[in-house]
Amino acid sequence: MRHERHYTREEATAALGEVAELLETMRDARERLTDTDVRDALAEAAPTNGGGSPGRHVSEAFLQLRDAAARLREMEVVLRDLERGLVDFPALRDGREVYLCWVEREEDEIAFWHDLDAGYAGREPLDG
Repeated sequence: MRHERHYTREEATAALGEVAELLETMRDARERLTDTDVRDALAEAAPTNGGGSPGRHVSEAFLQLRDAAARLREMEVVLRDLERGLVDFPALRDGREVYLCWVEREEDEIAFWHDLDAGYAGREPLDG
């Protein structure tokens, strides 16, 4: 088994709100880390004062990104694509380890699963 934690469909569904919040936090932090104006201001200020306000913004964004990613790892939710919001929840199906698959903003609920090595292309409907 690759994972210690295995979700039921109900448990994964119950976690969707928190997962969506974490994904949004990560996207927002990534945006701030790659903001050209902030990076330019940081580069200009760094030689004299350690970056000042731009340095704080970058540091805060980095910490938010790190903390959100750590929380997903704690939950054993596997992030596949941050932009799409594609995540996998480890689960057991017919006695074997699989992933329950969810795409934020495309799917309202957990409705698909796939084998550990199959990925998104190998998704199968849970009902059917």
